[in-house]
Amino acid sequence: MGAPRPAPARMRFGIFYEHQLPRPWDDGAEQRLIAEALEQVELADRLGLDYVWEVEHHFLEEYSHSSASEVFLGAASQRSRHIRLGFGIVAIPPGYQHPARVAEKVAMLDLVSGGRCDFGSGETSSGAELEGFGVHRDSKREQWDEALDVVTRMLVEEPFAGWDGRYVRMPVRNVVPKPVQKPHPPLWVACSRRETIRLAAEKGVGALSFSFVEPEDAREWVDEYYAIVSSDRCVPAGFAVNPNVAVVLPMMCHPDEQEAIERGIDGAHFFGYSLAHYYVFGEHHPGTTDIWDEFQAHRDERGFSRQIVTPDRAPLGVRIMQEGVGSLRGAIGTPDQVRDLCRRYEAAGVDQLIFVLQAGRNRHDHICESLEVFAQEVMPEFAQRVEEHEAAKRERLAGAVDAALARRAPARRADPAYAIEPLASGPPPAVVGAGAEGAGGAAVDGAGLRAAVAERLAERGEAALGAFVRRADDRRLERTIGSGPGLRMVFGGMTRRFQPERAGGFAGDIQYLLRGSDGRERPWVVTVDARRARVRPGRSAEPQVTIALDLADFARLVGGDLDPMRAVMDGRMRIGGDFQVAARLGEMFGQTSAL
Repeated sequence: MGAPRPAPARMRFGIFYEHQLPRPWDDGAEQRLIAEALEQVELADRLGLDYVWEVEHHFLEEYSHSSASEVFLGAASQRSRHIRLGFGIVAIPPGYQHPARVAEKVAMLDLVSGGRCDFGSGETSSGAELEGFGVHRDSKREQWDEALDVVTRMLVEEPFAGWDGRYVRMPVRNVVPKPVQKPHPPLWVACSRRETIRLAAEKGVGALSFSFVEPEDAREWVDEYYAIVSSDRCVPAGFAVNPNVAVVLPMMCHPDEQEAIERGIDGAHFFGYSLAHYYVFGEHHPGTTDIWDEFQAHRDERGFSRQIVTPDRAPLGVRIMQEGVGSLRGAIGTPDQVRDLCRRYEAAGVDQLIFVLQAGRNRHDHICESLEVFAQEVMPEFAQRVEEHEAAKRERLAGAVDAALARRAPARRADPAYAIEPLASGPPPAVVGAGAEGAGGAAVDGAGLRAAVAERLAERGEAALGAFVRRADDRRLERTIGSGPGLRMVFGGMTRRFQPERAGGFAGDIQYLLRGSDGRERPWVVTVDARRARVRPGRSAEPQVTIALDLADFARLVGGDLDPMRAVMDGRMRIGGDFQVAARLGEMFGQTSAL
């Protein structure tokens, strides 16, 4: 932990967007918000700022109206030339979105921007989002960890060699497009505590700190971060190491300190208050709670006192304490004050300061003016000797980075014999499985052109199914045919092939009890009457026939790789109820004699 920290690189500067929109909302408010933000990005690019960071949040009214960061950043890419475009962050536990979709949008942004994408990820922690997407709080860190490994592999493996993990399962696929930056865009993770800063270092990714840390406290965090990166604790999450620490702060810069406070402090305080509303103390009623109104009423007691933030030309403190009352300030002040604050962060080794200007009801013209003042009066000092400092940092960390990458499991090669089966494309269009019409199942008749087309598709699917079953082991059969979509396809195909004239007047329920290797039973019911067959998952109250067997054996019966009589004799298939009806199942359902 005592390894020397690299010499500070030139301080980078970015802007950050939650797309805050306090109530009340009028028609067109969201459209104006986004249009103004794009103008601000265009201005920041012209002024020479380094980054724009766009968050992804869901359901967080007033605090963040930014649910599709790739759309905003894609638009920003076409209105800028140099500024880097950062996902800050994408929520990647698989409950939020499939890892393939994450890899695809990261690569696409990198392509449309000409290689300017940075990929920040996170697990999120608001109850609104976790519960909304069914992501369990106790497992979200594990989900993020697994998903990040999968996404980075998708960006570099060609094809992606597949995955069979705890939270992600996916066969071999070539995830396209691939990014411009090789091996992939720089990786970052959202950090709200020192523990997560350590995790970022252990993963070899940049740390995006949202904890409003003071410069003097940041030094200790940065030192520990770089010591871990330089140690054998660093095992990269991706295929490149991105050693960087960034700190997020509210900002408003104006030559007159009082005016800077008037323009920016309410927005900064609302940013902190609304954040705490969703993550700490708020009771939120969707579509009803007015956070801005609550903020006005309770800001003092929540640590966002307005009256103690006064102009005094003193060095900026990110947090102000006065007579036991606290208040957030950040980088709100004159160019001299903001410059001094930036110097203190640079001296602490922070690599990037990310400013939140669009917050609360901060005005668009004030934001633009603040960016111009900052660029003209603060940035020039920090723009000197850029290449020298960057080169020194790379040289100092080169050995540690090489050693860390050697500890990372390499990209894999997929089995060249693997082929995507026609079956993998899903059920034929006319094969409707359980759930298409609710719990009662779906009716399927065999009349008309649509049914004839479905018949031809089903025939080709059955041939492919037989070939697949003969090659697959039990585990693979259970994952594919034994999955929900696989069972819907098989049972839906049975209803389509049903021949009522061969049922011998039988009407009633046929119960299938299919057991997985995990011991869990998947019950399905096929209901037959004089005209049709219907299917649904679940149990029948009064089945005329009950057929019980393991999922893998069921798949082999369906694919013609297991003789039904042999399965009965070997005890692999158990039949109860009306044996005469069971013996006619093959006739009733066409060629599916195994059923």
